[in-house]
Amino acid sequence: MTSVPRAVLRILSLSALLFILGAAREPLVGKAAPDFQVVTLDGRKLTLADFKDQVLVINFWATWCVPCKQELPLLDKYYRAQEHAGLRVLAVTTEDSVPVSQLKPLAAALTIPMVRRFKGDYGPLKGVPTNYVIDRYGILRYARAGSFTLDDLNDILVPLLREGKNN
Repeated sequence: MTSVPRAVLRILSLSALLFILGAAREPLVGKAAPDFQVVTLDGRKLTLADFKDQVLVINFWATWCVPCKQELPLLDKYYRAQEHAGLRVLAVTTEDSVPVSQLKPLAAALTIPMVRRFKGDYGPLKGVPTNYVIDRYGILRYARAGSFTLDDLNDILVPLLREGKNN
């Protein structure tokens, strides 16, 4: 039987610990959504509490991502159609995207707020786009990598927008 050097065991143990800690931080669907802090491109500071009684989509995207370029206008149009029902959307660009100064023309063309700084236990799951949906009660109801279609948005968001609307 060959022995494994202690240094290798330490590295493997540290890697396992980091994996476990990382997995523990990933938000869980059906549980209370973790808090977050954002700063939008226009300088507003927001937290999860600012979206109480609203349905929130957090969309992680990148400028180089082709599906993201198709999804972002869809999300913006859907937001404009459902804002009156309590829908809110945050568009979070990934760190490997273009500088903030280059995002300003796009932000000016969109209604949904673009986020320049995001702090919290969220992020791209297995790539971009990644979307999180938080209901009116602060429960994470959806967390997946992949872009939304109009049918997806209707299937996921319409029931949540109707839920608790008249309470």
